[in-house]
Parts: sequence; C-alpha cells; structure tokens
Amino acid sequence: MRGSRKLIRLMAATALSGYVLAGWAADALAGADKPFEYPKARKCDQVDEYHGVTVPDPYRWLEAPDSDESRAWIDAQNKITGSYLSEIPERETFRKRLTELWNYERYSPPHKKGGRYYFKKNDGLQNHDVLYTTKTLSDEPAVLIDPNKFSADGTVAMYGYDVSENGKYIAYGIVKAGSDWVEWRVRDIETGKDLDDHLEWTKFTSPSWTADSKGFFYGRFPKPKEGAALQEANYFQKLYYHRVGTPQSADTLVYERPDQKEWGFSGYVTDDGRYLIISVSKGTERNNLVLYKDLKDDKSKVVELIDKFEAKYNFVDNDGTVFWFQTDLDAPRGRVIAIDIENPERTRWKQVIKQRIDALRSATTVGGKFIGRYLANAATRIIVYNLDGTEAGEVELPGIGSARGFDGRRDDPETFYSFKSYTQPTAIYRYDVSTGVSSVFREPKIGFNPQQYTTRQMFFRTKDNVEVPIYVNYPKRMMRRAENPTYLYGYGGFDIAIEPFFSVANLVWMERGGVFAVANIRGGGEYGKEWHDAGKKLNKQNCFDDFVTAAEFLIEYHFTRPEKLAIGGGSNGGLLVGACMTQRPDLFGAAVPQVGVLDMLRFERFTIGWAWVSDYGSVDNADEFKAMYAYSPLHNLKPGTSYPSTLIMTSDHDDRVVPAHSFKFAAALQAAHAGDNPTLIRIQTQAGHSAGKPTSMKIDEAADRLAFMWRALGMSKKK
Repeated sequence: MRGSRKLIRLMAATALSGYVLAGWAADALAGADKPFEYPKARKCDQVDEYHGVTVPDPYRWLEAPDSDESRAWIDAQNKITGSYLSEIPERETFRKRLTELWNYERYSPPHKKGGRYYFKKNDGLQNHDVLYTTKTLSDEPAVLIDPNKFSADGTVAMYGYDVSENGKYIAYGIVKAGSDWVEWRVRDIETGKDLDDHLEWTKFTSPSWTADSKGFFYGRFPKPKEGAALQEANYFQKLYYHRVGTPQSADTLVYERPDQKEWGFSGYVTDDGRYLIISVSKGTERNNLVLYKDLKDDKSKVVELIDKFEAKYNFVDNDGTVFWFQTDLDAPRGRVIAIDIENPERTRWKQVIKQRIDALRSATTVGGKFIGRYLANAATRIIVYNLDGTEAGEVELPGIGSARGFDGRRDDPETFYSFKSYTQPTAIYRYDVSTGVSSVFREPKIGFNPQQYTTRQMFFRTKDNVEVPIYVNYPKRMMRRAENPTYLYGYGGFDIAIEPFFSVANLVWMERGGVFAVANIRGGGEYGKEWHDAGKKLNKQNCFDDFVTAAEFLIEYHFTRPEKLAIGGGSNGGLLVGACMTQRPDLFGAAVPQVGVLDMLRFERFTIGWAWVSDYGSVDNADEFKAMYAYSPLHNLKPGTSYPSTLIMTSDHDDRVVPAHSFKFAAALQAAHAGDNPTLIRIQTQAGHSAGKPTSMKIDEAADRLAFMWRALGMSKKK
C-alpha cells in the first residue's frame, strides 16, 4: 500500500507490610466519605544523583514486577480497586450499555493487491477484526485470517499484514498479551494454510514483498536476555530479507549500523519492484535518513540519498529514477518534492506540491493523481493534485471529522477511505479518481441518533497568547451549567494529531448527560512541525499549561466546574494527566492517567523508552534534566496535598511504557495524598500498551473508567 511509511509505531527482599486484611476492605471501600487504607509500600534507601541533584527513588523495587514483594503489592492493589469499583451502582449499567452499542458491524477500507481485495470486518462483539478477501467487491468475501481462533481468551491478536505481488502469499503478524513483540507467519492464500515460516523478535516493522513474490524485507532486534523481553532496552535493529520456505536463521542481512545502536530501519519495495527504500529513524524523532538499493542488480550497494537528520522525508512513490517525498524541509506544514537519483544534488531537487496553510499529514498516488491528506484546525481535508503539482479539486467529506485511507497504486482507478467523527461511527467510502465522486461502500448501523448530539469547535488562548482548538461534544438537550459532568481528553506529543474519532465509551458518557471535550494542545501534529516543537523538550511545560487553560476555559464558559471535571489520556497523554493533576490538584474532580509515562528520570532505561528522548530530552543533559524533573509526575507529588480522585490504569505486559511507571506513581500518590478521595490503580493482566486488546477487555476497562469518573464527580447513587 502507498503513502507515508510510518514506523509502526510504544519490583524484592522483604515481605509486604500493611497487607490488605480480611474484614476491613468492605467498610473501607463502601464510599468516598470514609478514609482509605492502602497496601503499605516499603520505602527503600535508593538515591540517585543527577548533575549534582540528589533524587530519592524509594519505590525502585517496584521496577521488578515479578518479584514476590511486587506481586503481593499488585494483588493487594487490584483487590482494593476491584472492591471499590464493585460498589459503584452504575458500573453494570455502563457495562450493559457499552455492550449494546459496541455490537455493530465495523469495516476497514478495502485495498487491492495481487488481483484480490482485502478488508477487515468485525461483526460487533468479536474480540478481534477478521481479515476477508474477495476477487470482486460483488462476490461473497471469504475469511482469510480469523484472529479470534488464535486463543480462547482473545489475548492473541493479529498485528498487521502484507500480500505478495502475485497474490499467492500473505505475511501476517501475531502479538501475544498486548506485547510490542511480533511474530510473523506466512499463509498460502488459496489453501488458507500456514507455511512453516516463523519469524521472531521483531518490533515496529512491517514486511514488504519483492516483485518476484519469493520473499520480503523486515526489521529485527537481537534476541533479549532470558526473562528480560518485557523490560530490556531495544537497540541495534537490523534489516533482513526472508525467503519464503526457509528458516529465519537463513535470512539475509541487508543493512545494519553497529556504530549506531539507536538507528531503526524500515524497508519498502517500490511499486515497480525496482528499488528498496530504507528509511532510517532515530527513536521517535520525525527527522529521518533515506537510503536505497537497486533490486535489479544483486550486487548493488545501499546508497545514501538523504544523509542528515534534518527533516522528515516520507517516500510517496517513484516514476523511474524520480522519487517523490512528503517532507517538512523548509516547509514546517509539509510539501512534496521530487529527487532524481541520477542527479541527486540538492540544487536539482524540485518542489511538486507547495506548502499550504493547513498541515500535510500524508500523500499518496492513485489514479494518476496525488492525494494529499491535510489537517485544518485538527479536522481532515483531502486535496487532489495532478502529477505536476497543479490542484485538481477537493474530496467532499461528509462533515467535520477524520478521513483515512486513499491507498492504492498510481494506475488504480479507485481508492477507498474511512470517515468518522465524534458522533458518527466509521463509514467506508469508495472514491472514483477520474470523476471525483465518493460513494458509500459500508455504513454501520448503531442504536443511537447522532442528531441528538452537538460537536462544537471552539478556541482558547494560552497564557503566552497562542490560539488552541478544543472540540466540545454534548447532548443537544443539555444546558451549559456548572453541574455538568465533563471529561477532558488530551495527548500533546510526538507530532501525533488528535483528529475527531468515534468512541462508544464517549457516546455512553454523553448519553447520561456528560460533556466530552478534546483539547488539541501543542506538542501534537495538528499544525505541523512548529506546533510539535512548541511542546517538546524544554518546551514541554507548554503542553501542561495548554491543558490547564483548556480546563479553565470549560469552567469559564459554564460547561462545568472543577468538582465536576475529569481529565484523561493514555501513554504520553498519561504523562499529561499526571503532570496536570500534580501541578493543579485543585482544578479537577477526577484524573485517569492510562499507561502513562510518569517517571521522567528513568524512562530511558526500559525497552523503547530511549527513543522518546527526541520529545522529552535526556537526564544526561543538565538543562533537559532540570526541565523534566520540574514536571515529572512521580517527583512532584507533595505530601499532605489533597489530590483529585484518581484511577491509574496500566497493564502487566506493557513493554512500551513499562508498568513500573504506574506502580511507583501509585505508591507515591497514596503515601502523599491527604483527603478522602480514592487514589487507586487498576492493573490489567494479559494485556499490553493498547494494541491487540480484545473487545471484551476494552468493554470492561471502559465500564470501570466511566463508573469511576461518574462516582468521583458526584453523579453516582449510593448502594
């Protein structure tokens, strides 16, 4: 498939004291009007020094999640949290309604390769989407891969796939318990049988088949030490070629850089089969290098085309020796350029599509056209261009929302895309490139009326006078008043844009009279490189200031008041929640940090955490250490402070943001907190960061989160 090739992108010796005792739990957990007793967490004497600053780390032992002491602490925490959640009357009401609304057909946009169409479908409550294939869209599709058969409990899922050029084989990935580690298999499409091929120790990679369909390129890390797969830092990725029917041990090493342990390699074969494009990344930094290899010559060497980490270069397509790239070089909001590899001097580079006021997020070539996906104030716009860069029209979308897809090949007459909004579930459209007409391909039927809800995009100004968009969603019948339970969501990092999305959980929240708001704060990719840069490293505090200002905006405009305001976010968004609740505990009634980066002084030491230095900085740099230490949620909890009701959510198999972040933050929060608000941690077993999570688990998590916020904001009835 065409388009931007993104990097598929991420406790010891003494017994637990103060253990949960039988008999007191029910009384202690019966309501927020009684004081809480938490499992006591031992404090050790660990102290670290950074640039002359001594920093205690009393809960370092929780970084060993499988020790006896840690397991006892985890079990005790889950027991107290489970008891509290079970006392919330609305919990089962939320779960029932979530299950009802989740039960609708969902599709992915079809794409064509090797003479067949492929798409995913979920009947509604299936734990995982099923991959179907058909030769024509009017034929009855056949099941190709059903991940629901991988495991009885749904904890094994399909990660991704790529089809060989002749349509004979499909390479597909398998993830277990939500880990980032992916195993790859090869299936004969006609027979539906798997071959013996089995590839291990891969992360953040997708296969790319050669034109002869004999094999594919992929990235692989060294095998971790025994027992360290979920925590050991991941360095020294290499690019390999796997030939179908051979063992992984026989794979050919294509490219490595033993002198650059942080470099990662993504290999992609051009549609004409002539070149292997190698994108070289360094962590999550968007700037990359570009190399290529001529596949027509077995003896050809890898050639450096872009040899400096100075800008982002996403390969779009090629016309012979002319390569097209989407880039932010001299264009912070993005443009498309052409480089002729026979005359690669920078002075010969040509601009094909110029920068617009909106941010270019991706570009593809379909039907002899460029299709550019832009963001206009965090909502999608699709602009079509001729191959010479002249504008050829705009795809009319169903409304303000998010459109994805538009994949294909330059000679394909059609393409497909998805569209969704905060109140409309994902629908699939077919786009005829020659006529410019979109038609509905699949449209879900779900038991609610989107006309009963309002989505308003508003803008607020930060304390440094920057205008930031915020989407506010609520029932049309609702009046703006201070008593409205409100859930504010954000992310703000890694050049990731939070576009309008549909969520059954958010719909259920609004059905009960809640407000759901999304602040498109700095640090994301909503307005291009400059917006991202304004919220990273030494500028990271801008993200938290923006989010706090968003909360104050909702209060000022009488959508809610602090006691009725909950905040949430995951991963980098979990950091956002943790920083804001520690900096402004008076502003929120509830906080739900999910799989959050909460220890800013230790994140570099685990799995892929080192890759986030591009956004956060490193403790090895004195200025960056000072900035991170100033906002690190774990290190800014103040004893004797009354914090909002908090539900920390993590997973025991999260090998991207290891659960130690949440464990240590929970222990420190419970020790520092003064007041009757619950400060709990929910630790999901057999799950990871987010990928591959079964539907049943998603519903359980959503029910617990909504019920917790509902009670924390004073909306719950007591049993």
